[in-house]
Amino acid sequence: MFPDLSYILQFLFGSAPDGASSIVKTFGLFLTLAFLTSAYILYLEFKRKEQEGILTPHKIWIDPAAAARPVDILINALFGFVIGFKAVYAYQHLDAMKGDAVAVLLSTKGNLIGGIIGALVFGAIKYWDYLKVKKTNAAPQEVLFHPYQLVPDITVVSAISGILGAKIFALFEGEQTWSSFMRDPVKAFFSGSGLAIYGGLIVAFITVYIYVRKKGLKPIHVMDIVAPALILGYAVGRIGCQLSGDGDWGVVNHLPKPGWFFLPDSWWAYTYPHNILNDGVQIADCTYRHCMQLPEPVYPTPLWEALMGLAIFGILWAIRKRVKIAGMLFFIYCIFNGVERFFIEKIRVNEKIHIGSLSMTQAEIISLLVFLTGVVGCYILWKKNKTSIA
Repeated sequence: MFPDLSYILQFLFGSAPDGASSIVKTFGLFLTLAFLTSAYILYLEFKRKEQEGILTPHKIWIDPAAAARPVDILINALFGFVIGFKAVYAYQHLDAMKGDAVAVLLSTKGNLIGGIIGALVFGAIKYWDYLKVKKTNAAPQEVLFHPYQLVPDITVVSAISGILGAKIFALFEGEQTWSSFMRDPVKAFFSGSGLAIYGGLIVAFITVYIYVRKKGLKPIHVMDIVAPALILGYAVGRIGCQLSGDGDWGVVNHLPKPGWFFLPDSWWAYTYPHNILNDGVQIADCTYRHCMQLPEPVYPTPLWEALMGLAIFGILWAIRKRVKIAGMLFFIYCIFNGVERFFIEKIRVNEKIHIGSLSMTQAEIISLLVFLTGVVGCYILWKKNKTSIA
């Protein structure tokens, strides 16, 4: 396993782990790659939809002088405060950063003086830009705005809302997580652990839906654009879960590897040595920070999900030009996603929610709803299209 970048560098170059590079956690690295990969797919699909005439560019007026309104300077200053507040504190607590950088960065702890300096610097930079524009007496200009230019904004909006949604939904995964939140709400919410993927997808979907609608785009076309990007980003993120050993593994696998399973043994059952959680038993003769492995091999469910995610992406990518009904590709994605997650939950380690005589995980419930949404959505769109043709 590669709990952080230092272990990846050790594998590639033989360097000692647990050094300065251990601040960069493997899951965080792949989460970033997931958003960047999704953004690239979004860019390609936005461009294609524009070439097909489904999305059209439009003219907008840009006033350079309006870029430094008091509220813009204030927002920049607040951003600078957060950067300074956390950056100085992180520098002062490098050992804690090496241990759990996310927990440090998401905690309420920071350096107040660093925050004030950061606010002054970032606010001054924004105001300085305004003064430079003012000196040039630049007049408002009419420019052609292309829908694909929204990709960076959509990526940022989805990243922030997605992480927030994943954190909120994680609090409701079961009695244990809810009890932890009630005991210490601040610690539970701002801890580096506990993210519910479906919570991130749902909140990000709602947020981006509202955002693109405000920007004058038809959400149903954007939904089709987003579908392949979502599942590819999901697959990349799951690779991060697998490589870091973040606890998203399955139950103990007592079954012998079947003859038809041609992949490596570790892809059938795995003990996750050097996992980021330090969960399990001590690895003999290991002196690193992460020296634990599970006592019994478990199903490597993140790896299986990554493979299924890549397969679903391949299918969606192959049929995206053939599916002509707007919105249909997105609902096909919902069907695949719902089926994949529902069945993988049967062998995953997750707290169950008890509803009468039923015991299901939060992800099982949501995946079932996602699947039904996909089926109903496909049927309604097919019926509507059939009626319009007739």
